[in-house]
Amino acid sequence: MTARVALLSRPLVALIVIVIAVILDQVVKIAVETYLPMQEAVPLLPVLALYRTYNLGVAFSLLSGMEREFIVGMRVLIVAFVLWLWRRTPKERPFAHSGFALIIAGAIGNLIDGFAYGHVIDYILFHTETWSFAVFNLADSFITIGAGLVILDELFGPKKADQ
Repeated sequence: MTARVALLSRPLVALIVIVIAVILDQVVKIAVETYLPMQEAVPLLPVLALYRTYNLGVAFSLLSGMEREFIVGMRVLIVAFVLWLWRRTPKERPFAHSGFALIIAGAIGNLIDGFAYGHVIDYILFHTETWSFAVFNLADSFITIGAGLVILDELFGPKKADQ
């Protein structure tokens, strides 16, 4: 294992990645709240627009009818579970560690929204004339990329020797 690979699995490095990602997420959300009109598409590309809306549930507005405390509690449990997974994962699994750090950062970013506003601020919309994807945010992107890294690590990462 190289020193670079080991570096990606160190707690301090993961914490720095998490803090930077959460700060970036929150700065963008503050800018969106300040400058982007509510539920009015601002086209960037033919298939991409900024569109500020609020998500009262979890990913893709699932569970939007649930109590705020339940949603916040669920996010806290997810962060705790992923942190537990991160600690149990061998240091030779840098993609998994990086993925867990991004998942935690995204969950914390959306958790902050839940505490501060009572909802999550979403603002990225992929669409065509006849179809649109759910509106999401940078924190959701961190979670998705993180999950992808964990899956890639499971598929292509080092395997335990059979015993």
